[in-house]
Amino acid sequence: MRRLKHRHKHKELQITVKKRDRGIKSSFCSFYFIAGTLKTLTLIFFYYLFSIGLTFYNRHLFMESKLALFATMCHLVIKFVVASLARLLLEYKTKTPRVVLDWNTYIRHVAPAGLASSLDIGLSNWSFEMITVSLYTMSKSTAVVFILFFSLVFRLEKFRWSLVVVVLLIFSGLMMFTYHSTQFNTTGFILVMTASVLAGLRWTLAQVLLQKDQIGLHNPLDMMYHIQPWMMVALLPLCVGVEGLFVSTTELYFRFSDWSALMSNIGAVVFGGCLGFMLELSEYLLLAHTSSLTLSISGVFKESCILALGYLVNHDRLNFFNMLGLVLCLLGITVHVITSALMGRRKLQRKVNRRAASIEILTKRKQVESDDSDSDKVTLFHRDHNR
Repeated sequence: MRRLKHRHKHKELQITVKKRDRGIKSSFCSFYFIAGTLKTLTLIFFYYLFSIGLTFYNRHLFMESKLALFATMCHLVIKFVVASLARLLLEYKTKTPRVVLDWNTYIRHVAPAGLASSLDIGLSNWSFEMITVSLYTMSKSTAVVFILFFSLVFRLEKFRWSLVVVVLLIFSGLMMFTYHSTQFNTTGFILVMTASVLAGLRWTLAQVLLQKDQIGLHNPLDMMYHIQPWMMVALLPLCVGVEGLFVSTTELYFRFSDWSALMSNIGAVVFGGCLGFMLELSEYLLLAHTSSLTLSISGVFKESCILALGYLVNHDRLNFFNMLGLVLCLLGITVHVITSALMGRRKLQRKVNRRAASIEILTKRKQVESDDSDSDKVTLFHRDHNR
């Protein structure tokens, strides 16, 4: 009778523990999901802030000066200097040396990402001289398609049919948006689409660099410090070949006649470089904590804001067919946002279940060991009693 009562109590205890375990699992999963979501949303907010600001600032700057590549080159130098100073301050404060890559790793792993990044930024800024903010924004939003492609090539993502739907929606939306556009420029469109392809390669390679433990570029400042020189090397020939003669003869800089105008122009370029530094820092922070896909598809709300501001501020012209293309494009990106969020929650649930299972196995082992020790004590007690 006592054994039956003991078994019954033991079963009741097991049922209670299992119920509590399920509750802990769900609350644990919900807490980490909410905390992770809030962190991602905060990073996306800063990304939006600097991205939208720099887009309109560059558009205004490059339309006036017509020196997009030269200004971009100056921005790269400014970003490298600021990243170097920030690294020195961190090294002084923490008393620990920052990571410095050897030449073999630097050339093999960082160079491809640096070259792709440089051409992406350079061609994007160059296209501002020829196309509107609306056309630039919609064309550049197709980078998500190329990021998907390169993510599949580098095996960062698994193939899903939802990806095919996303690609079709974005491409059809882009075709509708650019069809019979009153402000369409072929050269500018080719430049920005080439930049979109390079952006796909750039962010996929950057994700590998930031999230690979062997390389050691987890900190965005270290990443920016190492990648900027390659970006300068890649952009310098294009800058000299296209704008070199104009830069050396223009009154805006080298042949200036008014000191105040020169300082104003230099200040405008330096301010753009600081904005570019903050944008790249926010991009790498978001990329380090999520993925290249999250970085690209987080542009859903940002693209809407830029297009609305472009229509209100710059008076970009959009007809009904173009607007329908915009809706399709944003719909495709939204579908990908939803499917990615659902998959992320499932992955987190599996991770929590695995941890809970391993803890349960350990507790069972300890329980068996304690039961064995108790039984040994009982047998010893009986032996002593019999004696």
